[in-house]
Amino acid sequence: MKKTISGIRGIFGEDLHLDDVLEFCNNFSSLIKSKKCVIGKDTRPSGPMIKDTASAVLMKNGIDVFNLGTVPTPVVFREARKYGAGLVISSSHNPIEWNGMKFIIEGRGINEKELPQIIEHQQIEKSKIGREEQISSSYIDDAKKIIGNIENQPEIVVDIGGGAAKGFAPELLKQIGCNIQVLNEDLASCSRGPDPTSDELQDLILASEKKEIGFAFDLDGDRLVVVRKGKKQTPDVTLGLGVAKSLELGYRNFVLSIDTSISIEKFIKEKGGTVKRSKVGEANVIGLMLENNAQAGGEGSSGGFILPEFNYCREGILTSGLISSMLTNSNFNEVLEYMESYEQLREKMQVDSSFHDKVIQEVESQISKEFSEINTLDGIKGILDEDSWVLIRKSNTEDIIRISAESNDKEKCKKIVYDTLQLVKQSYDNVR
Repeated sequence: MKKTISGIRGIFGEDLHLDDVLEFCNNFSSLIKSKKCVIGKDTRPSGPMIKDTASAVLMKNGIDVFNLGTVPTPVVFREARKYGAGLVISSSHNPIEWNGMKFIIEGRGINEKELPQIIEHQQIEKSKIGREEQISSSYIDDAKKIIGNIENQPEIVVDIGGGAAKGFAPELLKQIGCNIQVLNEDLASCSRGPDPTSDELQDLILASEKKEIGFAFDLDGDRLVVVRKGKKQTPDVTLGLGVAKSLELGYRNFVLSIDTSISIEKFIKEKGGTVKRSKVGEANVIGLMLENNAQAGGEGSSGGFILPEFNYCREGILTSGLISSMLTNSNFNEVLEYMESYEQLREKMQVDSSFHDKVIQEVESQISKEFSEINTLDGIKGILDEDSWVLIRKSNTEDIIRISAESNDKEKCKKIVYDTLQLVKQSYDNVR
């Protein structure tokens, strides 16, 4: 089981049980000052059981529960702004057998100071039993106000991935003026995995070859991957296009995660903007945004564009509309061409979580000899030059070590990743 600011995640029935749901939701109750909490789930088979259990313990502790049903994560975040707290039953991009909970306070995910209050037992004072109410969301209407109408009616393919974006992403795109073809509406007949950043997306590539663009979502609708002219784009491109739209709207202050493409930072600075770098993780990006009153940003690794004025989370659905509004705009092709001059590669190695810290320490002792600059904000980032870097960090959500690299030289980038993978493997062997 993973317990981080990204939420609680585990394989349901193996290391995540209903007893765990009871405990963590009991503890979460102590953080809900408004005594109101919205709740929503994605399409995982274990979702209804976890949702019902979570609702019951929240109501037992005097919390009124407002049930959104099956909805994307951004919808729960949006509604949580109104009610004061939110709970998402989802394991995002993890395999179907996984599930988990994401905790929202005042419209944002929990931070490092709040995490211990959820994973360490809390005594809750008895109060009257809360109630449960079914509610709907104004998310689509709210998003339309940000995006506006599109006049040229672009042809777009939307790959739902069997997830909770069904009924939201296609409907939003239709209402702003797009012509939509939908793939993989239902989980039972879905032809791909839950994570569009790692799946090859062959059906979407084929279906979108003669269309303007293709969009693929993960199970809970916060991750977005773009397919353009028969080619799956890197997750950084999703963020880069969101950033380009922000610049078009006049925004200049950005926060990017430390693993986001240097091409996006350079693009922002060339347009007169400023950039600050955060640790990887949605909550870390949001935290730095709030500290610096940043107007936009996100993390490239998850295809996660964040627009704080609308939502304190990765916004796959809103971003699909914002990108669609740019399709006939010169900024769209400009940012694609700019980013295509850089190669970004991301790999991962299976490493038991109990060895994560030791592996990182071992890697740091070796890598510091090879790079001109080392940044330890989040894991170890080795900087070769202004266009080339590598980042080694432990995952917040899986038993893996992640390796991210970038260079304006494709072969150089491949070599950086290969050498780093060998170094991580050697370090793992040394500490076991």
